[in-house]
Amino acid sequence: MEKRDYYEVLGIARDASPEDIKKAYRRLAFKYHPDKNPGGEKEAEEKFKEVSEAYEVLSDANKRSTYDQFGHAGIQGAFSGGGFSWSDFTHFDDIQDIFSDFNLGDIFNGFGGSIFETAFGSSSRRRGPRRGPSIKINLEIEFLEAATGVEKTVTIKRNEICPTCKGSGAKPGSKKKQCSQCGGRGQVVMSSGFFSVSRTCSACGGEGTIITSPCKDCNGSGRVKVAKKIKIKIPAGVNEGTRLRISGEGEAGTSGGNRGDLYADIYIRPHELFERHGDDVLVSVPITFPQAVFGAEIDVPTLDGKVKMSIPSGTQSGKIFRLRGKGFPRMNFYGTGDEHVRIFVEVPENLNAEQKEALKVFAKSIGDESSPMRKSFLESVKRFVNKNR
Repeated sequence: MEKRDYYEVLGIARDASPEDIKKAYRRLAFKYHPDKNPGGEKEAEEKFKEVSEAYEVLSDANKRSTYDQFGHAGIQGAFSGGGFSWSDFTHFDDIQDIFSDFNLGDIFNGFGGSIFETAFGSSSRRRGPRRGPSIKINLEIEFLEAATGVEKTVTIKRNEICPTCKGSGAKPGSKKKQCSQCGGRGQVVMSSGFFSVSRTCSACGGEGTIITSPCKDCNGSGRVKVAKKIKIKIPAGVNEGTRLRISGEGEAGTSGGNRGDLYADIYIRPHELFERHGDDVLVSVPITFPQAVFGAEIDVPTLDGKVKMSIPSGTQSGKIFRLRGKGFPRMNFYGTGDEHVRIFVEVPENLNAEQKEALKVFAKSIGDESSPMRKSFLESVKRFVNKNR
């Protein structure tokens, strides 16, 4: 059967706001709840699925945009298997709010990993090996270390498998017993209408067994906190904010599961001379007035030492020169950025009387003819003043 238009399903206009969409969904979800439809639960299930599918698409800005352009055909790839199933639904918090109207909100509270089962498909949480959590750290390095690459040793605190109980949490020689609350399943199930909520058993934490004699070294957790030194290789050309992944150096897993990963977020300390702009660097170099007038050969700092650079005569303050290949290596690419050298002419201070007199004579002798930029500026000012009198 051909699907109905999602806007028609929710009874809203095509320009409906996100708040209008949510209100329409809440109204229809309330309408098609099984408690409101005694004797017609099957039809209510189908209606509830239809409005939930429409809400899943129209409440997501990207999916809605695609649907508006291409209709149902455009959003089929957004669902598992090409079509909507309950596992595609991502708005269980909205369902929780709605179900609170039926005094069922407590069923949905606190079950961060809850599984929602309906007639549209079911799943269950499986016990067994579980990967350990990952760890994130901030790692600060020097500016030049980012340019050349460096290996850093960091100390982290992480959970390791308890060597005494080998991770079981039980005192060596003792045995665990089956959890009486869940019957060893690790889950308890609560139902309402056509919904079933499967949650982790609070008594055994999903293990299905209870420790009667906990290990004295880990107090039954199966893990102990230890300090561990880890070497991290930072590649040349690394950028501020780069996240490096060190595989398998996170927290220990459970029931034989693999370790999580260690993530290092890179922060680079500022440099007193250099500024970084992508793979290029900028350095400001002062020169004297005579050097600017007559030209000179000056020493310029780079990331790998000093180089000689020629300043032509008549160089203006603010002029930028480029030194090719003197920037940062391009991480994961070939080549290197450039260094940009910004020149500024330093005005002399604390002149004595003789020097001041000589400068006045010099200034009078050159007039504006030797300063074309100033001459052009003064002419522009003159035209502006005359035009606006």
